[in-house]
Amino acid sequence: MSMIEMLLGLVGGLGLFLFGMTLMSDAMKAIAGGRLKQLLTALTRKRIVAVALGAVATMLVQSSSATTVMTVGFVNAGLLSLRQSLCVVLGANVGTTITAWLVSIFGFGGFKITAYALPIVGVGFFMHVLARSQRNKQIGMILLGFGLLFIGVDFMQLTFAPIKDSAEAQQVLIRLSSYPLLAVLAGTVLTILMQSSSASIMVIQVLALQGAFGTDWPIAMNLVLPFILGDNIGTTITAQLAASRASRNAKRAAMGHTIFNVIGVLYVLPLVWIGVFGRFVSWVTPWQLSQSTIMAEMAAANTIIKVVNTALFIPLIGVLEAIVVRLIPMRAEEAEEKPVVLEEHLLQTPVIAFEQVSLEIQRMTKIARKASRKAISTLIDGDVKSRKTVLKREEQTDEFQYEITAYLSKLALHALPQELSSRIPVLLHTVNDLERIGDLAVNIVEIAERKTSRNLKFKDPALKEIRQLESLLMEMFEHVLDAIKRGNPADASQAMDVEQKLNRMQVSLRKEYAQRISANGCSPEVGLVLIDFVDNAEKIGDHLANIAQSVMVGLQWDHHEDLRLTGAV
Repeated sequence: MSMIEMLLGLVGGLGLFLFGMTLMSDAMKAIAGGRLKQLLTALTRKRIVAVALGAVATMLVQSSSATTVMTVGFVNAGLLSLRQSLCVVLGANVGTTITAWLVSIFGFGGFKITAYALPIVGVGFFMHVLARSQRNKQIGMILLGFGLLFIGVDFMQLTFAPIKDSAEAQQVLIRLSSYPLLAVLAGTVLTILMQSSSASIMVIQVLALQGAFGTDWPIAMNLVLPFILGDNIGTTITAQLAASRASRNAKRAAMGHTIFNVIGVLYVLPLVWIGVFGRFVSWVTPWQLSQSTIMAEMAAANTIIKVVNTALFIPLIGVLEAIVVRLIPMRAEEAEEKPVVLEEHLLQTPVIAFEQVSLEIQRMTKIARKASRKAISTLIDGDVKSRKTVLKREEQTDEFQYEITAYLSKLALHALPQELSSRIPVLLHTVNDLERIGDLAVNIVEIAERKTSRNLKFKDPALKEIRQLESLLMEMFEHVLDAIKRGNPADASQAMDVEQKLNRMQVSLRKEYAQRISANGCSPEVGLVLIDFVDNAEKIGDHLANIAQSVMVGLQWDHHEDLRLTGAV
């Protein structure tokens, strides 16, 4: 196989890998509800449980890559915290050692997930296409992404398969084994190329079994150990690739995986260099080191390295978390993504807890405002690249909705005075209204994409009308924000006045656009785009009006119900 063919195989496999990761992560976000998040949180609340979960998961699928990639995907989907993910990754490093034991005992690599990748893709595709419920469609997308991910890994493995059978490559490895640092580097590169720590260790095991490192087995053991250490570093590239297009915390989880393994190599390598570690492995293993047992000896060494490293890091997981946060700081815009002041210990002081909820609703309102403004700007400017920004804002409103709802649910379990208890349903309706505004902003972006894809142009009168609607919406957002912040019915009343103007403008513009279409003043396609935008803008105003009405009745559910019965909300 030529170098160009290997390069093309690498690019294609890497593309499938990243595409599968994206599909899987997006689908998990779509179907992940509160119950799944609570389950994962419960399973990984304690460090030891999280480590055990990572180890068991890796043993089941025989791939630390699968576990680390899934973990990064869960972090990217917001289902696991950074600390929880780091604990799971520690366990994955232990779980992957089982493959080396299978190779040494049974002479084969165990369960191969790539053998099932194509059927998984087929099942996932047909499930996505044929399923009726949206949830089942998303599950199909998860399977499709999962299968594509490992087909990509398989392509990369096949691309570099000649390395296993190349006598020249083997000679290079043997020569390198006399230089521990170079052997570590070689083990790292081999694992990166093969995209499988199990495969690279298996190659070294087979070489050692065939006497490639000599027949003086204690010396041979010390020669192969640096390759195992390099393998531990190389295997982290999988998580790094998975996190390359993921969230900040997902990148941190991948970086934590790398730091954990690199530090483990740094303190074990000197012990290997002077021969202490090799003697220790021989001392703790129950068999006599020989040609027939060297593969098992290597498996034992690999297990000892990873178990000891994990045991050392479990109590230091907070330090590891602090290091990766320092290395990969959160950008200013990312700090908005999740509620940060909903402290559970404040549940014992409900009045303060409600203040925290109010602060988070204000932040959620600002995010919804940014999403709406950016969406309208996209419609005016035709910059469809802004879609990603609006989608991100919409995801933030979803996350705020879940977090605030969960917090209010916990607050409702406490003994509250009637005045506070009756506020909870109204606040729940408020966060639902804000979440719907995020959805409507996405609708407007989709309208903008329709306009751009069909090369439609707005004339000056239409642009002026869009900006007028935008101005009214931004004014309404300001009044609603002031009303929430100060609890002032006067601010809410001003928001309601603006909403009346918005309603009148919607009715007027719908008639105007219909007349322009009839008089050939604008094309039907442009007219329909404008009407769709006006309707979505008016719906945003409706949801803001609901929030304003809630403030006007003092966030009391009884009064809110009275307004609902009269049709005012």
